[in-house]
Amino acid sequence: MERAQKESVVEELGQIFADSGVVVVAHYAGLTVAEMQDFRARMREAGGAVRVAKNRLAKIALDGKPSSAMGNLLKGQTVLAYSEDPVAAAKVAKAYAKDNSKYVILGGAMGETVLDPAGVDAVASMPSREELIATIVGMIGAPASNIASAIGAPASNIAGILKTLEEREAA
Repeated sequence: MERAQKESVVEELGQIFADSGVVVVAHYAGLTVAEMQDFRARMREAGGAVRVAKNRLAKIALDGKPSSAMGNLLKGQTVLAYSEDPVAAAKVAKAYAKDNSKYVILGGAMGETVLDPAGVDAVASMPSREELIATIVGMIGAPASNIASAIGAPASNIAGILKTLEEREAA
């Protein structure tokens, strides 16, 4: 790899470390090309991405970044899974590690916090951005539906009473 290519890779990795909500580092030794493509597809579906890079270049890119302590995880055959959503990459990585024993999570980083494998599991168990938005929208919509049912309830009660009175008169 030429110097210009290396500088480009370091710049790209630095951007990944700076902009990602979460970065998960894992060993992937023994994964087939098909298994790696499956992992990449799952990550892309969740809004994340996967990057394989030389550890030495990744460590250079980490220099001066808030998560620079994550450099200790970069040993051996490693892959980076990352996403802007602070939960998505961790969820996909955890699910993939459960499905494939050759994919071993080493840890990662979430902002300035360096995560161990248990920390990645904890992040993966958190609700995603979409789940939180859906919950908030549901909470906002609930009072409106309660008001509508409260307003409509007296009319339906009157209609029920009138129907009962008509049935009694007919009998």
